[in-house]
Amino acid sequence: MNRNSILFLAVLSGSLVLSSCGNKQQSQQRPGAGGPIPVSIAPVSEDIVKGVNNFPGTVVALNQTELRAEVNGYITAILVPDGAAVAKGQKLYEIDRIRYQAAQEQAKANLAIAQANFNKVSRDVERYKTLAEQDAIAKQTLDYALTDLDNAKAQVASAQAALTSASTDLERSIIRAPFSGTIGISQVRTGALVTAGSTLINTISSTNPIAVDFAVNEREIKQFVDLQKDGASTLRDSVITLQLSGNETYDKPGKITAIDRAVDPSTGTITVRASFDNPDNVLRVGMNTNVQVATNSSTKMPIIPYQAVIEQLGEFKVYVVSDSSTAIAQPVKLGIKIADKVVINEGLKAGQQIIVEGTQNVQPGAKVVDQSKMEAPAQQQGSSKK
Repeated sequence: MNRNSILFLAVLSGSLVLSSCGNKQQSQQRPGAGGPIPVSIAPVSEDIVKGVNNFPGTVVALNQTELRAEVNGYITAILVPDGAAVAKGQKLYEIDRIRYQAAQEQAKANLAIAQANFNKVSRDVERYKTLAEQDAIAKQTLDYALTDLDNAKAQVASAQAALTSASTDLERSIIRAPFSGTIGISQVRTGALVTAGSTLINTISSTNPIAVDFAVNEREIKQFVDLQKDGASTLRDSVITLQLSGNETYDKPGKITAIDRAVDPSTGTITVRASFDNPDNVLRVGMNTNVQVATNSSTKMPIIPYQAVIEQLGEFKVYVVSDSSTAIAQPVKLGIKIADKVVINEGLKAGQQIIVEGTQNVQPGAKVVDQSKMEAPAQQQGSSKK
């Protein structure tokens, strides 16, 4: 072997030794490569929860009805402007009243005729009774007179019913507000032909107080039953408030006034209704709002950092660290979110160790190590070298 070959082999051997040392050093610097995955681990704490539950809600009227014509005819007068506040019994629309007034007058006349005929027959019966007692007339004549009296009485009753019907139609030719509230935009204009029972004329709804409907999980029914029984806007430290669009908080508190009769089996939720004073008509039917229910838990609840929660297809899980330092995916049900933390309703207990940071590198069953414990020896080693 010549001199050049010996030099080449020496250089090659040195390169392999350096490469091996470099790979070993790099492997030691990356604990996750082939070893436990470095993560941040923290225990599950627990405390009395003071937070706010948020529920999407929709403003609804406590009383609302469609106004439809009860008689046929042409609209001859619109007596209130669109969107006006109206009082119970106030006149809103007028339908052509001429023929209904004529029908009423005719019914009155027919009643008068029937009443006059009844009076005449009544007098005849009295005379016939006197003559019959004296055997001055045949008994059959009195019987006929009594029959005529019954017929005359029935004619009076029929005429009276006809007058009532005509008077009702005349009254219904004026459409009145069935309750106090706000009327909408008119669906007809003066001169429009309306048909009894089918033509929608307008809609009226009550405005003060007003309600908000929202859905709550069936597990929360008891809380809202207690709120309803309390009969006020607060229960212990709980209070119901309303958040409008733009994150503006409505300045009137609410109270639970109704809970639906049944849970929707397809969603596991039930509709709850809260009512709010609405003197300035700020809340309008159909508005989307956010109902906020501030509450204190009756017992201590598990609380974890929200960043530890992993969401997949609407399901939530947390990585729990076992005694053997293995990551276990634990399904959880979330409760109230408080700042950067969240309450766990189901799935965790106080004291359990969970992965808070580094979950993106973890798979179920993987070995993990708390990176804070890895950093401590490194810092001690650096101090000793100094």
